[in-house]
Amino acid sequence: MKNVSGSLHSKVHRWIDAIGFRLNGSQTNINDNVTTNHYFFETFNFFEKAKNNDPKSSKFLCFDAYGESIKVNSLLDLQTAFFENISQL
Repeated sequence: MKNVSGSLHSKVHRWIDAIGFRLNGSQTNINDNVTTNHYFFETFNFFEKAKNNDPKSSKFLCFDAYGESIKVNSLLDLQTAFFENISQL
C-alpha cells in the first residue's frame, strides 16, 4: 500500500509540473515535523502535507468549484476538481 502513496505523489507532481502550477508557500510545523505546501494555478489552489518530507506520507487536499474540500485519493480527483474550477472562469 505504501507504493500507492509514493506513486500518487509522483503522478501529482508530474502533472502539476506539466500544467504549470506554482508553489505559493511552504510551512513546516516544528513540533510534529509536518510540511504543508500550497500550490496554485489561476484560480485553483491545493495543499500537500507530508510528514518528515517523505513523499510516501503525502496527503493532498483541494477544493471544487463551489469551495467544498476534496480529499485527493487519485490523480483523477485532483484533475476533476481542477478542470471544473477552470471551466467556471
